[in-house]
Amino acid sequence: MSYSDYGDNDPIYGDDLADEDRESRPRLMLMGLRRSGKSSIQRVVFHKMSPTETLFLESTSKINKDNIHSFIDFQVWDFPGQMDFFDPTFDTTAIFGEVGALVFVIDSQDDYMDALVRLHSTVVAAYRVNPNITFEVFIHKVDGLSEDYKIDTQRDIQQTTTDELADAGLENVQLAFYLTSIYDHSIFEAFSKVIQKLIPQLPTLENLLNILCANSGIEKAFLFDVISKIYIATDSSPVDSQSYEICSDMIDVIIDISSIYGRAAIGAKSQAYLEDQQDAHDDWTNVQDDHKNSNGASNGQRGGANDNQSQTVVSTSSRAGSLNNQPTATQNGSNHEAFSVIKLGNGTVLYLREVNKYLALICLLRAETFEKQGLIDYNVHCFKEAMDQVFELKRAERTRREMEAHRMMEQQQRHNGMYGHG
Repeated sequence: MSYSDYGDNDPIYGDDLADEDRESRPRLMLMGLRRSGKSSIQRVVFHKMSPTETLFLESTSKINKDNIHSFIDFQVWDFPGQMDFFDPTFDTTAIFGEVGALVFVIDSQDDYMDALVRLHSTVVAAYRVNPNITFEVFIHKVDGLSEDYKIDTQRDIQQTTTDELADAGLENVQLAFYLTSIYDHSIFEAFSKVIQKLIPQLPTLENLLNILCANSGIEKAFLFDVISKIYIATDSSPVDSQSYEICSDMIDVIIDISSIYGRAAIGAKSQAYLEDQQDAHDDWTNVQDDHKNSNGASNGQRGGANDNQSQTVVSTSSRAGSLNNQPTATQNGSNHEAFSVIKLGNGTVLYLREVNKYLALICLLRAETFEKQGLIDYNVHCFKEAMDQVFELKRAERTRREMEAHRMMEQQQRHNGMYGHG
């Protein structure tokens, strides 16, 4: 199962973050030469395909449109590398007119001069149609390159592209360059930064995370889309790859533990889980469901993501009801909220709390700071309420615009009725 399998009626924020209707949802376009890795990226990031399985993918022969229903609703268009969209039969306005981000993929292990020529022509054509497009360049398949060669390749591609755009009078066009591979976290980290540019509420989310960190002693906080492991927001402190990787791995740990100890792992769902090759969405739902009847049942031992010598204690429990002063239905066993704490032997604590159906907040903090867990729980509760208010304002604004458009349409109809008969 993938994003595109989910229905449009899920009670998530996706409809509020997307444009005003389904047809105008943000569009993310994957372009590049043949065999550059576009389809592999799409399958690994959005469809949870194993990187090794992408070796058997056939080359894309037609435009592949993928509707992504998640925290932010958008479309991914995978363009065949051999397609010449400068052909007169193609309508460049229809292609680039509603694009939010254009991701151009370059195979770093191949001669990339032809790719740079195509990149230049693509940027020039797209910018003339839609100056608001954000241009992203993935220097892909860098897993087989040395560190020095990676840096030299990125510098050469970036310098050549910038010089050619300046010669074309487009020196103001900004391109972002990323070194990526589907065999590590780099592709997810790069896509995180791409998707963030499609979220109009990003500054507000970052500010809320900054407030949460400052008042809770949290060193780093990520707001993750659980299924894709893309972080859609983080606080303003610098992001280091190691912190992102360990938080991303935490999601896998919780999903793995839930699949073993969760209530849905017993019986038919356990067999379905094996047949579906660890369906990420169902597993995340299992994390929520198993907390109804178990408290700490999934305790275990697991090595740290980056420190094989560190002892890790994994504890999962449901504590959402403790945020309230009075007993509630949540405290009486009807809690669906996923919550987990992982304590590493180096004194770092990983703290996960579900925000909504698709989002999870993951924080890194010191063990001594976590002694004030009650304060952290309360601040996280306030953070979630603030997020609800942000998107409630978005919903209210959308409703107001819809009512205004309806009123203007009625006025126009009345006007036509008055003067239509001459």
